[in-house]
Amino acid sequence: MSTKILIIGACGQIGTELTQKLRSIYGIENVIASDIRKLNTDVVNSGPFEVVNALDFNQIENLVEKHHITDVYLMAALLSATAEKNPAFAWDLNMNSLFHVLNLAKAGKIQKIFWPSSIAVFGPTTPKEDTPQYTIMEPSTVYGISKQSGERWCEYYHNIFGVDVRSIRYPGLISWSSPPGGGTTDYAVEIYHKALSEKKYECFLSSETKMPMMYMDDAINATIKIMQAPKEEIKIRSSYNLAAMSFTPTEIANEIQKHIPEFTITYNPDFRQKIADSWPASIDDSSARRDWGWKHEFDLDSMTVDMLEHLS
Repeated sequence: MSTKILIIGACGQIGTELTQKLRSIYGIENVIASDIRKLNTDVVNSGPFEVVNALDFNQIENLVEKHHITDVYLMAALLSATAEKNPAFAWDLNMNSLFHVLNLAKAGKIQKIFWPSSIAVFGPTTPKEDTPQYTIMEPSTVYGISKQSGERWCEYYHNIFGVDVRSIRYPGLISWSSPPGGGTTDYAVEIYHKALSEKKYECFLSSETKMPMMYMDDAINATIKIMQAPKEEIKIRSSYNLAAMSFTPTEIANEIQKHIPEFTITYNPDFRQKIADSWPASIDDSSARRDWGWKHEFDLDSMTVDMLEHLS
């Protein structure tokens, strides 16, 4: 049976690039993009697209049956900063959309699920440097609480019902082609735009706030790689740590100044500082590298070159 993919939340920050990459691999007609509304975007216009509410089980089930879906990528979520403003809806969206696809897989209607977790599952009591795969997890944000709970449910559905669900804990993601999605790490996208347009940037985090980051190309490649890996290579069914680089706002500003010497940065921390302070500074992802061969390509230097080239 050929692979037929449904992406839920295809118009989001990750979904847009994931959809295009999957269509280039599996063929346009085999990748069904979906989101809650039909926007005039490349994702909508470049192949099959369906309007679906991720909270509506029947809508998702109908799409799965209509298109003979084998694999679901559930990318719909309310991210960290946005979720703090609407906790009840964030919990509803982040948890019940997951239950819908887990239950479809339990019923044998889909074969494989990708569900993204996040470094937000960690909290203030987690070791900050080289955060291990297995460690203290006491998330202090709505987003982190929902992702932590989701990891437990993924593991449960795999252990009890044999559901083939795969997950990675994304660090902060940086992309030139899609706008920030309401996350705490958004500064690392905004800074490039402002560097080119205004030659200055006011950062909403403090100068030495170090967080794990990843270029979107690497995140998309990791997502596809874990889904293509043989089932027996996936040893962890909660979610894998994933890492590429860690840096502070000062370090990214210094890197930009190598290309735009007149660029300046100032700091005015807001409510997102508290969220950032609760997250790791660096991640140990040796399990992903050992189990299914994960490796990153971009560091701060090569990412900055690529970002500025594409944005300008």
